[in-house]
This record gives sequence, C-alpha cells and structure tokens, in this order.
Amino acid sequence: QVTLVESGGGLVQAGGSLRLSCAASGGTFSTYAMGWFRQAPGKEREFVAAINWSGGRTYYKESVKGRFTISRDNAKHTVYLQMNDMKPADTAVYYCAADLSPQGSSWSTQYDYWGQGTQVTVSS
Repeated sequence: QVTLVESGGGLVQAGGSLRLSCAASGGTFSTYAMGWFRQAPGKEREFVAAINWSGGRTYYKESVKGRFTISRDNAKHTVYLQMNDMKPADTAVYYCAADLSPQGSSWSTQYDYWGQGTQVTVSS
C-alpha cells in the first residue's frame, strides 16, 4: 500500500511559479515511477509529467514542456513539479500518482495509487 500526499498548491498570477511536492509512504519508492496529472473543472483528468524510478527519464505534456520540470528525491521519498511561467490554462487540481512499474507512463490507467490532489489557480 502506497500513500501519497501532495502539497504546495495555491493562487499565483500569470507568469508566476509554484512548486508542488508529493510525499510517498509505503512500498519501495526508489523502484517505482511517479506522475503528475491535473483536472480542470468540467474536463477530463489529463497527464502533465512523469518520471522513471531513477529520475533519469522524464515525460511531459506538450503544452508544459519548457515551463514545468518533474524531479524526484529518492532519499526523501518525494517527487516535485516545478511550474514556471504559469498560465490561466494551468488552473486545475493537481494529483500525483505512483506507477509500481519502473518506467513511467502518460496513461492514467497505468498508475496504481493516487494522492488527494492540491488546487492550483492561476489568475490573469
């Protein structure tokens, strides 16, 4: 059983930055991939970024490339999402997820555990 707890959400102006954190407990964190997804009101949950078990491979949604960076600290059992140059379209509830396989994926169905989500609001 893996428990995920996100933090770091909030309100930011367009062009600003936020860093989300997701602390994991249970399982062996350094063996599984992690991902970030988001869901805006009235929309489907969508992939944002993923990182493999070692941090050596990352994947991004096209619209966040160059603005968002996913990273992980296996010693702290934590994955991060640094969000820069934020836009109102980034407004959503952000979820972290654990994929017990090591490589990571953009498919939400690959993920085995989910956090409760943290709200991110970008004002124009």
